[in-house]
Amino acid sequence: MDNATYPLNQIMPEETAVIVSLPAEPSLRRRLIDLGFSPETQVTCVLRQKGGEIAAYLVRGTVIALRKEDSAEIYVKLPADGPRNRCGRPG
Repeated sequence: MDNATYPLNQIMPEETAVIVSLPAEPSLRRRLIDLGFSPETQVTCVLRQKGGEIAAYLVRGTVIALRKEDSAEIYVKLPADGPRNRCGRPG
């Protein structure tokens, strides 16, 4: 079982992951929690802008767009029991 964690901005469209940790900076942490990003929540990348500066994520039934620098502060793990994506990672 792979217990590796990745910044959220590294998952590809159609990949699903589970949030492990949020940024320590209080105002960003509070904003992300208000948007539905919290530990143990499932999140799916649904769209990535060309160049990767903005990506949209499905979280708790809502699609939320985040800037790359904000999504880089959220750490996720990929489910070990899911199907493999084109990169060979579980997803």
